[in-house]
Amino acid sequence: MKTKNFFLAVITFLAAFPATLEAYTERNLLQSKITREQISDYLVTQQKWVDYPSYADREGWDKLLGKNKETVIRNGEKQLKHEWKVITATDYLEFERSGNRKIMESPFDANNYAIVQLLLAELAEGKGRFTDQLINGVFHTCEMTSWALSAHLPNQPSGRSLPSYEYDLIDLTAGDLGNILAWTYYFMHDTFDKTDPEISRRLYHELDKRIMKPYLEDDRFWWMAVNYKEGNMINNWNPWCNSNALMTFMLLENNPQRLEAAIWRSIQSVDKFLNYVHSDGACEEGPSYWGHASGKVLDYLVLLSDITGNRINFFEDSQIRNMAEYISNSYVGNGWVVNFADASAKGGGDPQLIFRFGQAIGSSRMKQFAAYLKQKQKNRITLASRDFYRILEGLKADAELSGYAPAHETPDFIWYPETQFCYIKKGKAFFAAKGGYNDESHNHNDIGTFSLWVQGTPVFLDAGVGTYTKQTFSSERYKIWTMQSNYHNLPVVNGTPQKYGRKYKAQDAEASPNEFRLNLKEAYPAEAGIKDWIRSYQLKNNQLVIRDKFSLEEATAPNQINFMTWGNISIEGDKVSISRENISATIKFNPDEFEASKETIPLTDPTLSNVWGKEIYRISFTAKRLSKEGNYKFTVSF
Repeated sequence: MKTKNFFLAVITFLAAFPATLEAYTERNLLQSKITREQISDYLVTQQKWVDYPSYADREGWDKLLGKNKETVIRNGEKQLKHEWKVITATDYLEFERSGNRKIMESPFDANNYAIVQLLLAELAEGKGRFTDQLINGVFHTCEMTSWALSAHLPNQPSGRSLPSYEYDLIDLTAGDLGNILAWTYYFMHDTFDKTDPEISRRLYHELDKRIMKPYLEDDRFWWMAVNYKEGNMINNWNPWCNSNALMTFMLLENNPQRLEAAIWRSIQSVDKFLNYVHSDGACEEGPSYWGHASGKVLDYLVLLSDITGNRINFFEDSQIRNMAEYISNSYVGNGWVVNFADASAKGGGDPQLIFRFGQAIGSSRMKQFAAYLKQKQKNRITLASRDFYRILEGLKADAELSGYAPAHETPDFIWYPETQFCYIKKGKAFFAAKGGYNDESHNHNDIGTFSLWVQGTPVFLDAGVGTYTKQTFSSERYKIWTMQSNYHNLPVVNGTPQKYGRKYKAQDAEASPNEFRLNLKEAYPAEAGIKDWIRSYQLKNNQLVIRDKFSLEEATAPNQINFMTWGNISIEGDKVSISRENISATIKFNPDEFEASKETIPLTDPTLSNVWGKEIYRISFTAKRLSKEGNYKFTVSF
C-alpha cells in the first residue's frame, strides 16, 4: 500500500507541471554514462557472455526446457517435411499492384517459423534428427535476394518492392532473421561442419553481408536516425533493429575493434530513440507495440550489459522504469487494454518478457503482473515466434516466474504528462483519455478521445486498426475510417474533423484523480473556425460527465458529437441505452439541443471483428441549431 500511495503522490506531483509535446529531447542517456574507451576496457569476447547450454549439453537443455521439452520436439517433428517456399518476383510485386503484403509475408513467415522450430527441436533432442532439414532451411534462406519484406523494400534506393541484389536493407524481418541465423550459427556450426564446412561458411558470409556490413557502413536506414533532423519520427523499429543487429555481432564477430565499433554505433542510435520517446515512459504506439518498443529496449540493454561483463547497467534510470511499468498500468482487465493509435484493444503482453523487465528494474508489481498474465494464459509459454532470443530468455525466466503469486494492482490515477495519457479508476469504472498531437507513431487523428470500461468491459471504445495494407502507411492512410477523428469519441466542429499533422495538437491538458480536460482548438484545421473548445471529463461514482464548452469564429454547419460503442443500443427521449454482457449504461442528453442517431459499422476485416464481433456503432448527437458559443453536456451513468 505504501508503494501505491507513493506512486500516486509522484504522479499527482507531475500533474502540476505543464506538459510538453515536443517529440525529441537531447538527453543521450546511454552516452552520458558510458564512453567508447570503457567499452573497449569492458568487452567480453569470444562469445563468453552466452549463458545458455552448449549444443552437446543434454543435461543443460533438459533443465532449461523443463516440461516444454516434449512440446518443442513435437513442434520440430511437424517441420521435418516442410516444403521450403519460394517467394516469387510477383509475390513481391503484389504489394505495389494491390497493396496486399500477406502474399509475400505468409510463405516467408512459414519458412522462418520452420527454422526456429527445427533449431529448438535439435537443441532439445541432440540426436541430429532435425539437422538436415535445418540445413535445408538455412541454405534456402541464404539463397534469397533479400530478407526484407515487400512492404519495407520501397525504403531501398530503387523505391520499389522487388528486392535489389545490390542493396542489403535491414528491416524488422531481416533483423529477426539475423537473430535466428546468428543463434543457428553459434549453436550448430561445428555440427554443420561435419556435414560440409561450406554451410557455416556461407551462413557467416550472408550474415556479414546482409546485417553486419550494412549496419556499420550504411547511414541511410531511417530507423538508425544517424542523420536525425527535427520533426523526423523514430519508433519501435529503432530498438528492435538495433537489438537484433547487436546480437548478430555479439554471436559472430571475434574482431574486438569491429565489435566495439558496432556496440558504440548501437549506443548512439538507441540514444536517439530514448531521446524521441517521452521520459514519462508511455508508449504512444499503444500496448500492442510495447513489446517491440520498450520491450526491445530491455533486450538491447540486457545485451549491452552482457557484452560488457555487466559493468554497463541502465535499469535504475527513471525513464527505463517508466517505460517498463507502462504495460502494467495500461492493462484494464479481462484481457482488455488501453488501445490508442494502431494498438488492439485486446492483449496484455508476454508474461516472460514482462517478468524479465520486472527483474531488471526490481519491480515486484511487474513480476506479479507477469504471473497474473501467465495464469490467465493458462501457463503457456510462447514458442511460436521468429524471435529466437526471446524464446531462450523466456525459457530461462519461466521457472522463476512460476514461483510468483499472481496479482495486478495499479494506482487509481495515472497521468503521463508529456505523452498526455490519463487513466482514472473509480468504483467499477476504468477511464482513459489522451491529448498529444496528430503526428505520433502509428497515429490516429484522436486528440481528446476517451475510452470507458465498466467492470472490465468496454462501453465506449477505440476500434483500433484493421489488417495492414499498402494504404495503411501511405498518403491515403487517413481515408481509412479507423484513423479519422469522426470515428473516435470526439466532436466534428462546423462539419470539420481533426486533421493529420504535427501542428495539430492539444492545448492546456490537465489531469487530476477525478478529471481530465484539454483545449481542442489547435487539434482542428482553420476551417473549423475554433476560438476555444474545452473538452472535459469528470468521473464520479457510477457516472462520467462529458462537457464541451466552445466558442467559434462563425457557425457554418451543425456540430456533431460522436461516441463509438457496441452491444445493444436503443435511443428513446433524452437518453441512449447501451447494454453488453453483464453491464449497461445510459447517455443522458438534451433533446432540445441534439438529434441522436445510430450508425452501424459492419466489421468485415478479421483484425477488427476478432476483437469486436460483426459490428460496432457510432452514436451521433447532431446539434439542432447553429451556435457560435455553447456548453454541451452528456452524462453517462452505469
